[in-house]
Amino acid sequence: MKRRTTFLATTLLCAFQPISANMDIAFVESAPKDWFSLTNAGECVLEKISMTVDLSSTAGKLIFDTTSAGEGVEVFQPFETREGNVQLTSAKTVLDGENRLAVFVDALAPGQSVSFTIDVDDTLPKSELGNIRVSDSEMVGGVVSLTVGDQPDVTGAFNSQALITLPSPDCTISSDI
Repeated sequence: MKRRTTFLATTLLCAFQPISANMDIAFVESAPKDWFSLTNAGECVLEKISMTVDLSSTAGKLIFDTTSAGEGVEVFQPFETREGNVQLTSAKTVLDGENRLAVFVDALAPGQSVSFTIDVDDTLPKSELGNIRVSDSEMVGGVVSLTVGDQPDVTGAFNSQALITLPSPDCTISSDI
């Protein structure tokens, strides 16, 4: 009887506890298309997610290379959804040479990811991998702003592994007793 009472007390205490969730954002240098991913690393469904990627302050002076003519080098790739339902919201298309874009994701379940492809080039006179490829360290200084639902924005910068973990709003999970 004592084990059952302890189990019930623990269940009642945890039944409506706020759960802190994280959103993991990654940039992956890849051929022929570079890509960004957004993963719900928490325990709650997150809805109405707006994400802005700003590369204007990156160590590599990065730009989006979306056309054959323009500021990018050789290979170019426009914005395309890779996985999930990601909608470009900053404009109808990302213009060649731009360094900022915004996307919208309707919902992400726990553990679910969405991703999109777009070519990213650096504009340094001399760079580690050449202008056509981006090293993880060149992403340092790139900023992502994230809004989930009607919660305030959270912002973070890419680290030297081209990753960001941002807190998402607390949510409450309930368990059936």
